[in-house]
Amino acid sequence: NFHKGKARAIVDISRILVEEYGGKVPRTVEELDALPMVGRKTATCVLSYAFDLDFICVDTHVHRIVNRIGIVDTKKPDHTEKELMNAIPRDLWRSVNELLVRFGQEVCTPQRPKHDICPIREFCDLYLEEQDH
Repeated sequence: NFHKGKARAIVDISRILVEEYGGKVPRTVEELDALPMVGRKTATCVLSYAFDLDFICVDTHVHRIVNRIGIVDTKKPDHTEKELMNAIPRDLWRSVNELLVRFGQEVCTPQRPKHDICPIREFCDLYLEEQDH
Protein backbone atom coordinates (compact mmCIF):
# COMPACT_ATOMS: atom_id res chain seq x y z
CA ASN A 1 0.00 0.00 0.00
CA PHE A 2 2.98 2.31 0.46
CA HIS A 3 3.53 2.36 -3.31
CA LYS A 4 -0.11 3.39 -3.84
CA GLY A 5 0.41 6.29 -1.44
CA LYS A 6 3.53 7.35 -3.31
CA ALA A 7 1.73 7.14 -6.65
CA ARG A 8 -1.10 9.28 -5.26
CA ALA A 9 1.44 11.79 -3.92
CA ILE A 10 3.12 12.05 -7.34
CA VAL A 11 -0.24 12.87 -8.92
CA ASP A 12 -1.05 15.38 -6.17
CA ILE A 13 2.39 17.01 -6.34
CA SER A 14 2.15 17.29 -10.12
CA ARG A 15 -1.23 19.01 -9.83
CA ILE A 16 0.05 21.40 -7.14
CA LEU A 17 3.15 22.27 -9.18
CA VAL A 18 1.03 23.09 -12.24
CA GLU A 19 -1.74 24.95 -10.39
CA GLU A 20 0.26 26.80 -7.74
CA TYR A 21 3.76 27.09 -9.18
CA GLY A 22 3.12 27.41 -12.91
CA GLY A 23 4.71 24.02 -13.56
CA LYS A 24 7.97 25.02 -11.86
CA VAL A 25 9.56 23.18 -8.96
CA PRO A 26 9.86 25.41 -5.87
CA ARG A 27 13.35 26.41 -4.81
CA THR A 28 13.01 26.54 -1.05
CA VAL A 29 13.06 23.78 1.55
CA GLU A 30 9.90 25.18 3.11
CA GLU A 31 7.87 25.11 -0.12
CA LEU A 32 9.07 21.64 -1.06
CA ASP A 33 8.53 20.31 2.46
CA ALA A 34 4.89 21.45 2.27
CA LEU A 35 4.21 19.12 -0.67
CA PRO A 36 2.56 15.74 0.02
CA MET A 37 5.02 13.04 1.16
CA VAL A 38 8.00 15.37 0.72
CA GLY A 39 10.16 15.72 3.80
CA ARG A 40 13.30 17.65 4.54
CA LYS A 41 15.63 15.01 3.06
CA THR A 42 13.76 14.92 -0.25
CA ALA A 43 13.58 18.71 -0.32
CA THR A 44 17.31 19.16 0.26
CA CYS A 45 18.15 16.47 -2.31
CA VAL A 46 15.95 18.16 -4.93
CA LEU A 47 17.58 21.52 -4.26
CA SER A 48 21.06 20.02 -4.26
CA TYR A 49 20.80 17.80 -7.33
CA ALA A 50 18.23 19.62 -9.47
CA PHE A 51 19.31 23.18 -8.74
CA ASP A 52 22.97 22.72 -7.81
CA LEU A 53 22.50 24.37 -4.41
CA ASP A 54 24.59 23.60 -1.34
CA PHE A 55 22.72 21.31 1.04
CA ILE A 56 23.54 18.22 3.05
CA CYS A 57 20.98 15.52 2.30
CA VAL A 58 20.74 13.50 5.49
CA ASP A 59 19.02 10.18 5.02
CA THR A 60 19.01 7.20 7.37
CA HIS A 61 22.42 6.03 6.10
CA VAL A 62 24.16 9.39 6.54
CA HIS A 63 22.58 9.82 9.99
CA ARG A 64 23.66 6.33 11.11
CA ILE A 65 27.24 6.54 9.81
CA VAL A 66 28.16 9.98 11.14
CA ASN A 67 26.74 9.04 14.55
CA ARG A 68 28.61 5.72 14.61
CA ILE A 69 31.95 7.35 13.83
CA GLY A 70 31.40 10.22 16.25
CA ILE A 71 31.19 13.17 13.88
CA VAL A 72 27.86 14.01 15.53
CA ASP A 73 25.89 12.74 18.49
CA THR A 74 22.27 13.28 17.46
CA LYS A 75 18.98 11.44 17.60
CA LYS A 76 17.22 13.00 14.60
CA PRO A 77 18.35 13.51 10.98
CA ASP A 78 17.45 17.22 11.00
CA HIS A 79 19.74 17.72 14.02
CA THR A 80 22.42 15.74 12.20
CA GLU A 81 22.08 18.01 9.18
CA LYS A 82 22.53 21.15 11.30
CA GLU A 83 25.58 19.77 13.09
CA LEU A 84 27.16 18.58 9.84
CA MET A 85 26.63 22.01 8.29
CA ASN A 86 28.67 23.45 11.15
CA ALA A 87 31.36 20.75 10.99
CA ILE A 88 31.91 20.37 7.24
CA PRO A 89 33.09 23.05 4.80
CA ARG A 90 30.25 24.23 2.56
CA ASP A 91 31.98 23.14 -0.65
CA LEU A 92 31.81 19.52 0.58
CA TRP A 93 28.15 19.47 1.65
CA ARG A 94 26.83 17.91 -1.56
CA SER A 95 29.43 15.14 -1.40
CA VAL A 96 28.28 13.87 2.00
CA ASN A 97 25.18 12.10 0.70
CA GLU A 98 26.88 10.88 -2.46
CA LEU A 99 29.74 9.29 -0.51
CA LEU A 100 27.88 7.86 2.45
CA VAL A 101 24.65 6.41 1.05
CA ARG A 102 26.25 3.57 -0.87
CA PHE A 103 28.69 2.98 1.99
CA GLY A 104 25.72 2.71 4.34
CA GLN A 105 23.90 0.31 2.02
CA GLU A 106 26.86 -1.97 1.43
CA VAL A 107 29.24 -1.72 4.41
CA CYS A 108 27.86 0.25 7.36
CA THR A 109 24.49 -1.47 7.37
CA PRO A 110 21.96 -1.06 10.20
CA GLN A 111 22.21 -4.71 11.22
CA ARG A 112 25.51 -6.61 11.14
CA PRO A 113 27.78 -3.98 9.56
CA LYS A 114 30.71 -5.42 7.63
CA HIS A 115 33.52 -4.38 9.95
CA ASP A 116 35.92 -6.80 8.27
CA ILE A 117 35.96 -4.64 5.12
CA CYS A 118 35.26 -1.24 6.69
CA PRO A 119 38.11 1.22 6.07
CA ILE A 120 37.02 3.47 8.94
CA ARG A 121 36.19 0.89 11.61
CA GLU A 122 38.81 2.33 14.00
CA PHE A 123 36.53 5.37 14.35
CA CYS A 124 33.31 3.37 14.75
CA ASP A 125 31.76 3.27 18.21
CA LEU A 126 29.92 0.04 17.38
CA TYR A 127 33.11 -1.69 16.22
CA LEU A 128 35.05 -0.48 19.26
CA GLU A 129 32.29 -1.69 21.61
CA GLU A 130 32.38 -5.12 19.99
CA GLN A 131 36.16 -5.27 20.42
CA ASP A 132 35.79 -4.61 24.15
CA HIS A 133 33.60 -7.70 24.59
